[in-house]
Amino acid sequence: MASLTEKVNTLISANLHGIVDRALEANSVKVMDEYIRQAEKNLEALEDSAATIGGTVKTLKRKYEEFSGAADKLDRDIDTLILKNKEDLAAAAQAELNTKQQLAQEYYEQWQAQEGQYQAMLSMRLKLEAKMTTLKNEREHLRSLIELADAKKVTLKTVKSLDNMTVAGDEQISTLASNIRNRLDREDAKLEMATARMSDQIDEAVRGGEIDRQLEERKRRLLGETGGAGGAEASGNATGNLTSNN
Repeated sequence: MASLTEKVNTLISANLHGIVDRALEANSVKVMDEYIRQAEKNLEALEDSAATIGGTVKTLKRKYEEFSGAADKLDRDIDTLILKNKEDLAAAAQAELNTKQQLAQEYYEQWQAQEGQYQAMLSMRLKLEAKMTTLKNEREHLRSLIELADAKKVTLKTVKSLDNMTVAGDEQISTLASNIRNRLDREDAKLEMATARMSDQIDEAVRGGEIDRQLEERKRRLLGETGGAGGAEASGNATGNLTSNN
């Protein structure tokens, strides 16, 4: 029992911040999982022990009440025997009363001691359950944080991998890194060229469209002017003919 109590007290007094810090340092939730595993294991044992002690408490309380009740009855019977001048029976009853009172007192003390231990174990169970629940919740937060950190590390590792390969000192690795860099440079150049060509094509299309628009505008203007001149000439001829006829 003492061993179990010590283990539970150790788990209860554990610094959760320290556990989280160690998990962060290890970049793993295994530290927290181990605490939770130990807590669950000892919590189960604690509940079994508490149930056993709880049963003992009930037994001791019942025994105390039985002997205390019997002692009270004997005490009243002795008074009756004395009043009836039955001294011998009163003496025997008094001796039995003393025994029952002593037993009742012993059961009472045992009951109170076990009751105190039982309540302490119930309190320990509540504290351990609360701490375990808190750590389980923090574990999920920490797991998300570690996953985010791992994702960032992968990104950073990808960005820096070529630099790391170059300074590794291995000629084959350095050559591989150089080849990768060269291919990346060529792909970047191709992309820049394609982007430039696309930009030129767009500019050309825009400029071509503008020229077409300007020519169309000019054509409409010229046709409008020509039509206006022809209409004026026709009107003048018609007027001259009417004058001649008159």
